[in-house]
Amino acid sequence: VALLFFVGCKQAKKVNNLEISKVQELAFTSFGDKISNEKVVTSKEMLLKFEDMIVGDTIHVKFASEIKEVCAAKGCWMKLPLAEEKEVMVRFKDYSFFMPLDAEGAVIVSGKAFVSETSVDDLKHYAEDAGATQAAIEAIVSPKKTYTFEAVGVLLAI
Repeated sequence: VALLFFVGCKQAKKVNNLEISKVQELAFTSFGDKISNEKVVTSKEMLLKFEDMIVGDTIHVKFASEIKEVCAAKGCWMKLPLAEEKEVMVRFKDYSFFMPLDAEGAVIVSGKAFVSETSVDDLKHYAEDAGATQAAIEAIVSPKKTYTFEAVGVLLAI
């Protein structure tokens, strides 16, 4: 009875619309270093970590989210949502691996999180890679505080 109580009352952590327990049950394709799907924080927990950081801070962490966008040119970066209006830019350590151009769905990323300021030139480059209109690219006129992640390994749900 006690076991049923603890199992029944356990609240599953959410990753966007996914539960961590559900993400851990998925089959994955691995990119980069081999990582596990254990000891993963949610995207909302990751946002709280980012909000406590300043430019120059770094933490090593593993979190889960869903792919919002992948570099359309060669898969060299992806954006993952943390909350409705917040996202993290994920690049891959030393460009040693890339994501499939059509990658979508749940991912677990492991690596180094930090806060940076992205220049206007870089923002325009990313917008161009993502296929933005010329008007949208020209509308970028100021740098942006960016939540950044350098992944050493990625698990992509299949």
